[in-house]
Amino acid sequence: MKKILIVVCSLWFSVTFSQETDTILSLEEYLGYVKKYHPIIKQARLITTEGEAKLLKSRGAFDPKLEVDFANKKFKNTDYYDKLNATFKIPTWYGIELKANYENNEGIYLNPEYTTPEDGLYSAGVSVSLAKGLLTNKRMATLKQAKLYTEQAEAKQKLVISDFLYNASESYFNWLKNYKAVVAYKSYLINADTRLQNVKKSFRSGDKPAIDTLEAGINYKNRLLDLEKAKIGYLKSTLEVSNFLWLQNNVPLEITDNITPDINTIATIDVVLNSSLLNTTTDNLIEHHPKLKALEIKKDILTIDKRYKTNNLLPKVDLQYNFLSADYENLNSFNTTNYKTGLAISFPLFLRKERADLKLAKVKLQDVDFDIMATKVSLKNKINSSLQEIESYQAQHSILKSLVTDYTRLVTAEERMFNLGEGSLFLVNYREVKLIESQLKEIDTEYKLFHSKYKFLNIISSLE
Repeated sequence: MKKILIVVCSLWFSVTFSQETDTILSLEEYLGYVKKYHPIIKQARLITTEGEAKLLKSRGAFDPKLEVDFANKKFKNTDYYDKLNATFKIPTWYGIELKANYENNEGIYLNPEYTTPEDGLYSAGVSVSLAKGLLTNKRMATLKQAKLYTEQAEAKQKLVISDFLYNASESYFNWLKNYKAVVAYKSYLINADTRLQNVKKSFRSGDKPAIDTLEAGINYKNRLLDLEKAKIGYLKSTLEVSNFLWLQNNVPLEITDNITPDINTIATIDVVLNSSLLNTTTDNLIEHHPKLKALEIKKDILTIDKRYKTNNLLPKVDLQYNFLSADYENLNSFNTTNYKTGLAISFPLFLRKERADLKLAKVKLQDVDFDIMATKVSLKNKINSSLQEIESYQAQHSILKSLVTDYTRLVTAEERMFNLGEGSLFLVNYREVKLIESQLKEIDTEYKLFHSKYKFLNIISSLE
């Protein structure tokens, strides 16, 4: 079981993994840490939180409202008037607003139309938009759009997280590639050292010429140089991987020398990356792609805006009807005998602003339609290209793996002949150089295979 040692420094925190028996950091564990703790992933999740806040804000347009209007005028010891008007409004989904009102006005110079009974005047009624604003209005359109913005935010969040995980996995694969190169060079350095010591012994016993010791020494130094170069690449990639590892409370992790990548990643990568999607049809992958879903939602949002702009072409016809009563405790007192009505009609003669808004809304819809068509074609081509790339790298990796096996047998046979005095050290070194080249190509092709598989998953953005 992994133990995590947290070292607290005066300026910053660093955390190192410590393991007694297992020092392997697998791809699955690595991505688990990245998904759970990295600040960028946490930041990406704020996208949906922002969308939810906007939805809550739009719902506020339907909140009941209490309004109180009080006015008083007193001049030279004369009370001109006291006017109190309290209103309670309930907006509804369609262009209908329920309203309850209380008025209590008095004063020497009060306008007669504001005169109320001694205990005030109560009213209950409704305000209705009969044309513009009836079937759709600003409140309705904003709320519908806010709900869609929340879904759009989820799709955008998936894209942001997918791109970040793609970069994180790229760093892990590069770390694994450099680690395998270091392991290979260490192995060949041991072989070169062993060969050098054997040649020296054979030279002392008179079985080998002095030139063989020089050639074996040069070969050893070349292997040593190659190892040092590989170590630099491995160190850089280790630090790069550390950038993606964090713990809770935003504490960064630092990979130490005893932590290594999983050299058997090729056997588990399909399970980790859910590569069963490789067998899914291209049309299905495109249909459920978050980027395309975000564009479809954008189209729905613009469609709502277009309907709202179309509704603005209608005349504004607002009707009010209120029942009046001085006795609010007696509901029967609210009847058609006492009432207050109002009708307001307005209609711009040229509708230039409204027609321009509608035209712009239609243009935006056409624009998003073109964007959807282009995105579908682009995704289809990228997916097909990525699938062919994966297939090619799988074939290359299989060939190179076979080549490494063959070159290993060839080097072993050539070295046996050299030890028996029938071959040359030059030929042994030459065969080994070819073996090293093939093994490095295999490691590099394996890296490209991993890269292409994760690239495919990034294209379809299916990682959760």
